[in-house]
Amino acid sequence: VLFRSDEYVLKDINFTLKAGEKIALVGPTGAGKSSIIRLLSRLYEPTKGRILIDGVDIRDITQTELRRSVGVILQDAFLFSGDIKDNITLGEDYAIEQVIAAAELMNVDRFIQELPENYATQIRERGTNLSGGQKQLLAFARAAIRDPKILILDEATASLDVNTEFLIQQALDILLRDRTTIIIAHRLSTIRNV
Repeated sequence: VLFRSDEYVLKDINFTLKAGEKIALVGPTGAGKSSIIRLLSRLYEPTKGRILIDGVDIRDITQTELRRSVGVILQDAFLFSGDIKDNITLGEDYAIEQVIAAAELMNVDRFIQELPENYATQIRERGTNLSGGQKQLLAFARAAIRDPKILILDEATASLDVNTEFLIQQALDILLRDRTTIIIAHRLSTIRNV
């Protein structure tokens, strides 16, 4: 990736992940961890080189198909104004039973059932009426319902309280099973099994 005409952010990076393999990217701020994630998500295009998924250059994959294949969970889950169901489905056509199953799998159904209108409860812009842990659990349910082949976690468990981290760690154990995963983390608890 080239930011200025003479300065590469990433240089001489080459790695291969086999299906179901998990890796952790660690390093100081500015080392390029998040840049790798942005490249994999096609938020950046590589200036040189290429990224392949199952032997296909990601530039030859539509954005829609790439979004189905690669799930990304960030440290700060973005929620929009709308109800819980729509924040999990992102407006895609999933049956409520699928939404509930994903929420149950990710340990978020219990908190949703305690809300005034359950899955129809309205969320304020950026999820300001939810805790950080609740927003993060919804982001995990959002990924689980799509069942991506590749999952990217970018500091997804940072700044959580201990109880929520325990719920998320349980959800992670399920979500990461048999899935190709790239984890950016500083907490050893997140990467201990990678």
